[in-house]
Amino acid sequence: MAINFTWDVSTCDVHPTKNGKSNVVYNVHWILKATDDTNKNAAGNPLIAETYGTIMLDISDLSNFTNWSSLDATKVQGWVETAMNKDNPDTVKDLKTQLEEEIAHRISPNSVVKTIG
Repeated sequence: MAINFTWDVSTCDVHPTKNGKSNVVYNVHWILKATDDTNKNAAGNPLIAETYGTIMLDISDLSNFTNWSSLDATKVQGWVETAMNKDNPDTVKDLKTQLEEEIAHRISPNSVVKTIG
């Protein structure tokens, strides 16, 4: 099972101005998507599992501030992963494991729904 993970971190909450800076990102709405290109669903599409949430960023120190016009998904993803792993360094790893397990259960379910008659 080859699973690829992709992040969508394109939606951000920003302070229009803070400490003399413009468009200060303080909260990111994230989606982590796992795609299994090896196994397909009944329609022939890759199996997908997703999880999502928001994460507040520490903006107490803006000395390394990045202008909104210079932001890209890679930079914001790094902020998200750092913030997620702050209290537990395995948070992102655990999320990915959960998504892998969800896909594995779709491939080999331990329960299915059937209708009589």
